[in-house]
Amino acid sequence: MKYIIEKLKLAIPIAVYMVIYLVWFFVLESKITTYTLIHTSIDDKIPFCEFFVIPYFLWFGYVALTVVVALFTDEQEYRKSLVFLITGMTIFLIISTLWPNGHNLRPLDIQGKNLCCRLVAGLYRTDTPTNLWPSIHVYNSIGAHLCVSHCSATKDKKVIRIGSFILCVSIIFSTMLIKQHSFFDVCTAFLMALLMGIIVYRTELIESIHESIKDHENHVSLRKA
Repeated sequence: MKYIIEKLKLAIPIAVYMVIYLVWFFVLESKITTYTLIHTSIDDKIPFCEFFVIPYFLWFGYVALTVVVALFTDEQEYRKSLVFLITGMTIFLIISTLWPNGHNLRPLDIQGKNLCCRLVAGLYRTDTPTNLWPSIHVYNSIGAHLCVSHCSATKDKKVIRIGSFILCVSIIFSTMLIKQHSFFDVCTAFLMALLMGIIVYRTELIESIHESIKDHENHVSLRKA
């Protein structure tokens, strides 16, 4: 029970942040009415493919599962993952606040009546084509794959890493193939993920923070004792 309580305490920061994130995002969606349209010539050459709605929706479970696995198996990787995800999502919210953006890439009429077409239509009804840059689907997918590749529970499991990579790439392509994001959204999210990946995984910043937290916790424990 003590183990579970400790893990739940570690989950508090991301739980609190997600509440802040969702409130901030929905306020943006409801209050802002003027947007800068994002469009590139490459967007016109990308076909619409409704079947990619499947990896698009798998994104929600993919990111959540990687964070949960890291939480229960590798505390240091969990902290790195939180820094990566929270930083990117906060930058996205700031950009959406200062430069509201959107696109008009969605097809006016979705041809076909299969399940994937219905899923896309439902997505279009519930998710407006606004506040899209940079793509959080792309950014967080890369973050999830980095977590899988570095987490002690999964980094040595080749099948899981390959599956994660395939899913990550599929999600990235899905954002454009179901016309949820512009090519520009995807490229800028990739660049942002690359930069954060270097900061989080190629420097000792997170390790230093982790050690400072551990030292503080040990100091508090000694004082209580």
